[in-house]
Amino acid sequence: MTQPGIAARRVAALAACTIGLLVPAVAGAEKADRDKPIHFSAEQPAEVDFDKRVGTLRGNVVITQGTLTIHADRIDFKQNPDDSLSATAVGKPVSFRQKKDDSDEYFEGYAQRAVYDGQTQTLELFDNALLKQGKDEIHSNYISYNSATNMFRSEGRPNAPGAEGPGARVQGVFEPRTDTPLGTKGAPKSDGKETAPAGKAAATTKDGKPATPAPAAKAAPPLKLTPDPTLQK
Repeated sequence: MTQPGIAARRVAALAACTIGLLVPAVAGAEKADRDKPIHFSAEQPAEVDFDKRVGTLRGNVVITQGTLTIHADRIDFKQNPDDSLSATAVGKPVSFRQKKDDSDEYFEGYAQRAVYDGQTQTLELFDNALLKQGKDEIHSNYISYNSATNMFRSEGRPNAPGAEGPGARVQGVFEPRTDTPLGTKGAPKSDGKETAPAGKAAATTKDGKPATPAPAAKAAPPLKLTPDPTLQK
């Protein structure tokens, strides 16, 4: 086989193992989070520089800023000049949760490693990654989500050594939209003309002209109840 042919097969194999998805999300992250204070806690001694606003936390670490919450085994974090949070987290797994702007729903991310940049509002999930929004979800070994542009990208990558994951595949589920109830359809519009039921011919007079329909029966008057005077005290 010629060298160009071998190169073409390698490119095709690489494309089969790397799948990119670029899909619009429902809403961006909560914009007011960066105006909130950053709270952090850990079970092991922490290394924090209050002047530089950076730190390293270990042991059941929890960081919150407004509706944003990160749980991990270790988190290296910093407060950006615009007061937003940036963090690199490692855990089994790391969990990330943040409220969507102008919505009561949250988007959630899970992975073995996560990198969040609060200035660009970008979340990267590595190894056995899962991104959820409501009942919709995407699962692969790499997911990048940008809440500022409401887009995410997912790639199939090999599992990390000794780790479980979906392998070089992207898997996802989009549930039906709920704008209208499932299984319901709008009633057909009527043009005001009445047609004969199927299998029956329309009624006609002796000279062949359409018969005048009989007037509709009047509804019975509502039943009136009169109390029995013998039962009154």
